[in-house]
This record gives sequence, structure tokens and C-alpha cells, in this order.
Amino acid sequence: MNYNKIFEKLWTIYTGQNPGSRKVWELLSAEGETIINDHVAFRTFNDQQINIDVLSKEFIASGYVYKGDYHFTEKKLYAKHFEHKSDPKAPRVFISQLITAEFSPFLQLIVKEWIRAISPEKLSSPALICSGNLSGVPSFEVFEKLRKESEYAAWLYVNGFCANHFTVSVNYLKKYDGIAKINAFLKQNGFLMNDAGGEIQGSPEELLEQSSIRAGMVNTKFTEGNYEVPGCYYEFAKRYPDRDGRLYSGFIAKSADKIFQSTDFYKQ
Repeated sequence: MNYNKIFEKLWTIYTGQNPGSRKVWELLSAEGETIINDHVAFRTFNDQQINIDVLSKEFIASGYVYKGDYHFTEKKLYAKHFEHKSDPKAPRVFISQLITAEFSPFLQLIVKEWIRAISPEKLSSPALICSGNLSGVPSFEVFEKLRKESEYAAWLYVNGFCANHFTVSVNYLKKYDGIAKINAFLKQNGFLMNDAGGEIQGSPEELLEQSSIRAGMVNTKFTEGNYEVPGCYYEFAKRYPDRDGRLYSGFIAKSADKIFQSTDFYKQ
């Protein structure tokens, strides 16, 4: 599948399920801004049936190449990022996976059962990346137990395979051409910012600044009834030129570590 069609499908699902993210896009568009995606991110577990190498296949088949990897020791995550080999405006792809062996037997068992519930046909489908939760109706009790070990695991258990977030490239904005400006605009419009470690991650010296809104709470069906849990979020990134005048194209692990917390559960 052409990579533009992949992102179009992902975007349709993402905005349909996360009205807050759609509102951000609409607000910026109404301000006359051109919105270009810096990167799109995905989450998974490190099982060989659904790991990074599996989720990246469709992107690699459509012209993407591996560019770098990242380790998150505290959150027990590993990630890779990919870029299109010939289209510099194509969104980067960032895929992370939870290293389940470093967690409790309970979490490992839940993950194994979660994967076992997915049919072989769906596991091998090119549409896996945008298929959502394929393991049936989740348990809120299990969700809460997972949260105690890993907010990431709890989120993935409920939301499954989807674009965890899209990212506005602040470099292409005119009126809101800085992270502080876009943050102020979002707060004026009622959005909650992810302030884990501060509202702005990174710096011009590190060649990358990032911020994100907190994931909107989505009414979700559980075996025990309906509950509000975090869905997906919108991120904002501004990149700076290196000594050779080229925009930095990678990611900063310590910044991404805090951005992950955009989907942490919170009381409204």
C-alpha cells in the first residue's frame, strides 16, 4: 500500500476516536496554518508476532528505511524510528515496544493471553497497524492492575494497534512558530498539556523541542461496564539545524520518555 494511503487510514481512525485531536487540527486550520506531520508513533509488545519488525513491514514496503534506535531503561521500552528514503516531507515513523520479560509474571501472562486471542489471519494482515484492539472486550480490573506496573502496557491492552499520536511540525507553522506559542494557544483553548518534566521537552541546543497535550478520556467498553480511559494525543515538534545546516531528524530519548506519559491515566 502507498504510504500516503496508510497515513490517511490511520488519520481517519485517529481523529474519529479522539475528538480532542481533531479539534486541535481544526483550530490551527482556522488560524490559516498548514499542518504537516513530523512523525506518527505506534506502540506494541516485544513478542515476535507483533514486535517492531512486524509493525514496520508495511512502511518498509512503501519506501521507509531504519534510521535509529532508542532505549528507555526506566519504562522498560525499546524503540526504532524510520524515514522515507526519497520523500523528505513524509512523516517519520516511531515504533516502540514494551520489554515484557522485565515485568511481573502477571503482566507477562496477560500479554501472552492478549496476543493468543488474535487470529493468525489478523496477525499476518497488512492492516494490523490500524486494527485497534483485536483481543476482545478488555477487563477494567486487569487494566487497573497493569497500570500499577506500566501505564504503557495498560494503554496498549485497551487500545491495541493504532496511531498512538500524530505530531504537528511546528517548523511549518507561521503564526505559532515556537513550542511556547503553540502551548499557550492550546491552553487558551482549554487543552491540558503534558507537564511531566515541564511543558517543553528538549531545547534548541539539543536541536529538538517537543510538547504534547494529554490524551483525551474516551468512553470505553469493559467487561465490567463502560469507563473513561485515556485514548490518543497530539504532539508538537520543532527541529533545529545542525552545524551543517540540516534539520535534526532523530529523537531524544530523555524527551520521548516524558512524552510517553501523555497517555497516563488522570482524573478529569
